[in-house]
Amino acid sequence: MSDLTTLTIAEIRDGLAAGRFSALELTQAYLAAMEAARELNAYVVETPDKALGMAAESDARIARGEARSLEGVPLGIKDLFCTEGVHAQAASRILDGFKPVYESTVTGNLWADGAVMLGKLNMDEFAMGSSNETSCYGPVVNPWRSAGSNAPMVPGGSSGGSATAVAARLCAGATGTDTGGSIRQPAAFTGTVGIKPTYGRCSRWGIIAFASSLDQAGPLSRTVRDAAIMLKSMASVDPKDTTSVDQPVPDYEASVGQSVKGLRIGVPREYRIDGMPPEIEALWERGKAWLADAGAEMVDISLPHTKYALPAYYIVAPAEASSNLARYDGVRYGLRVPGDDIVSMYENTRAAGFGKEVKRRVMIGTYVLSAGYYDAYYLRAQKVRALIKRDFETVFADGVDAILTPATPSAAFGVAEKAVASPIEMYLNDIFTVTVNMAGLPGIAVPAGLDDKGLPLALQLIGRPFDEEMLFRTGQVIEDAAGYFVPERWW
Repeated sequence: MSDLTTLTIAEIRDGLAAGRFSALELTQAYLAAMEAARELNAYVVETPDKALGMAAESDARIARGEARSLEGVPLGIKDLFCTEGVHAQAASRILDGFKPVYESTVTGNLWADGAVMLGKLNMDEFAMGSSNETSCYGPVVNPWRSAGSNAPMVPGGSSGGSATAVAARLCAGATGTDTGGSIRQPAAFTGTVGIKPTYGRCSRWGIIAFASSLDQAGPLSRTVRDAAIMLKSMASVDPKDTTSVDQPVPDYEASVGQSVKGLRIGVPREYRIDGMPPEIEALWERGKAWLADAGAEMVDISLPHTKYALPAYYIVAPAEASSNLARYDGVRYGLRVPGDDIVSMYENTRAAGFGKEVKRRVMIGTYVLSAGYYDAYYLRAQKVRALIKRDFETVFADGVDAILTPATPSAAFGVAEKAVASPIEMYLNDIFTVTVNMAGLPGIAVPAGLDDKGLPLALQLIGRPFDEEMLFRTGQVIEDAAGYFVPERWW
């Protein structure tokens, strides 16, 4: 039998149904892989007993002919998702020791469909970061290495643990969250597929909040088909989240492999930024050629307010974060650092519990919401956000079916390479992804090639609201043309 950890979710489903292996054997193979890969620092908590129990239950259901859509599929869960009785810390000291007594809606959906939980995955603290270096557990290491070098590379962030675990075959798929690119950018850095669904497609209930009007859960996987299978289970309306949308969840997998002949794919001129590396430009041109060869029509489009998206995002997101993170005070749960009185206890707890990047964003957010600055910053940023959304609405109204862009401005960079530089340099990693969150649209990153150092690069497809099917359909064309990318094992 070949290594079970190399199987895709679709192959696992077929193999379990045919009796070629058991869910218990599959889970044991992943647990062994996780143990051998601890230096990647992908998992912050492993749950072997829980995983083996869930796998045994899956085997029993399969034997009874009652298999569900994700029966026996071992998954990793980003530490931002609350999981009943299991550590959920958002990779922050301020939630030290927190074990929720409830399950997030998204993870509850996955378990209801038969998935097996392997553990909780590392991430940037409170999802604030683009490299997975802000975690209180230390940086995650990308399983990819630059040619001729042993220097550790970042996996991107904030869902860096999820991306590394999927790329290194430490889970069959993983959950992530995307506030400004935190699924798509790490997917691009690790040669995996990551989709941010339309805002409201997946419930946010039980996901530790960063920026409530931007956060959205989604899957990271090895293939476009696997992402479609996972999203079908993750998505749902939820009365506990009034921003979730009551729309039927399609059979996303059915759209994978459908023809793209006659589709109009937009290519926004504003995404050709100054100083764009030639390899990113060449990748974009290849993507256009692949879609055109498959029968799609490539259309030049304009999204004129794109240049304002990044500064507007870094006003809106910190503002919402400063409000959401005000609840962490050391009183009810998590870290508590004593003080002389209640105020000093608050101050001491937050000073010790939050990392540097979280403090930076909380202070920015508090500033832009303060009296005298609200209109100048936050209100203006929300107006810009409305214009960005209108740009996309105009393009889609003109008959464009999807939009093709680069996913990131570069391949993965070295651990600590940018962390000591200006924060602005790190924030620029989100330049191609934040518009999608600001407009509430779906976006997918699909591996499309390697740079001259052998590191993965990806293309991004952006769709109409609640038209994730189009992204799976067009994303499959890129995957078919580019092939699959697997890191050479060194750990």
